Amino acid sequence: MQDKPILLFTTLLIAIGVVYINILGEYKTIGLILDQYILIAIIIIAWFISLYFSFKLRAQPKLKFVQNNQSFKSMITIFLIFQVVDYYFEDGFIGMISQWFLYWLFGVLSLIVMKILNQYKTLKFIQLQKIS
Repeated sequence: MQDKPILLFTTLLIAIGVVYINILGEYKTIGLILDQYILIAIIIIAWFISLYFSFKLRAQPKLKFVQNNQSFKSMITIFLIFQVVDYYFEDGFIGMISQWFLYWLFGVLSLIVMKILNQYKTLKFIQLQKIS
């Protein structure tokens, strides 16, 4: 169950990369990726925080406090609304697809943050169990 989001986000990254290179070209694709350096750095820091909690909880059972209850239909609807808005405000098709990588980064960040919240709450729950 845990591998589904990883597989989905990996497939999406490959698809975005293929579309970017075919439509925008190599140099513009690299430029779009490098423009998001702050968000990429935040994701790397969040990933290290997640690794820290994983190391602390390696022998403990994993509890799920925060879950993603969004349906696929609602996520597609939200994505399509953003695509229409981006098409209008980002000067057409090229501006619209240039936002896809940003959406992908925010999706990865939200998954990592949900994982960190679950790990933190699990750690606090275990600490409260040991105290009482």
